[in-house]
Amino acid sequence: MNHHPLFSNRVAVLVTMHYKEKVIAPILEQELGIKVVVPQKFNTDSFGTFTREIKRIGTQIEAARLKAETALAMGETLAIASEGTFGPHPASPFLPCNREVVILLDKTNGLEIIGQEISTQTNFSHRIVDSLEQAQDFADAVGFPEHALVVSLSSSPTSQDEMIKGIKTTEELVEAVQLALNSSKDGKVYLETDMRALYNPTRMKNIAASTHDLVRKLNHACPNCSCPGFELVQRIKGLPCAYCHAPTQLTIAAVYKCQKCGFSEHKLFPDELEEADPAQCLYCNP
Repeated sequence: MNHHPLFSNRVAVLVTMHYKEKVIAPILEQELGIKVVVPQKFNTDSFGTFTREIKRIGTQIEAARLKAETALAMGETLAIASEGTFGPHPASPFLPCNREVVILLDKTNGLEIIGQEISTQTNFSHRIVDSLEQAQDFADAVGFPEHALVVSLSSSPTSQDEMIKGIKTTEELVEAVQLALNSSKDGKVYLETDMRALYNPTRMKNIAASTHDLVRKLNHACPNCSCPGFELVQRIKGLPCAYCHAPTQLTIAAVYKCQKCGFSEHKLFPDELEEADPAQCLYCNP
């Protein structure tokens, strides 16, 4: 395989304590020719936790960037970090989604490239229960034991002492729920899916997909200066209706821009559609 000339045989530091290298490293090593190393004792939880006892630093992108910048301080010139979020899908608010980003910082070439995956494939969920039976029902619904669980005394824990993470067996679940119920002031406990990558194989698949997106962007070179990461920065709405020719909310053009030289390019009909289905038209289908 012809590896990318800017990255071949370079060492990249990947900061993770949740085994994300299992899906990120093989892709980057095969596609780019880099050697991925994971530093020992790098506490990524200090940048924020899904269980909310440590608030995330900044936005999702800012947190990932800060992780990578901290890795660069270790002496290498190439760093990789990942960050995930969970919530309503931006296009369909009633659907839960997982947004994963993988950021690559290249100190030598002054590059920041971000791969992304937004997927409705997630088991992200939580429930308040007051019995072992309810706890087991929740576990069955979210893919336990393949996907681990968290049991806590409240939905807003303030310390590790208020929760048990990484529950992977029925015996562990029964013990954790019973312990929490015995300590609960109102007879209720809070269950949620453990969204850390090593305990959530569905999330791992989305991290892999965002890594593939990163590679795709790195292989999309600027036509003007050949710098990798010639990225989509804007979608322009207005694709005409096939029946009445009025502009619709669908994309008629896309704008790509190089972060290195600033060159930009408009691409007409990026989705390979020159007309919109009348069902997408506000005039034909109000």
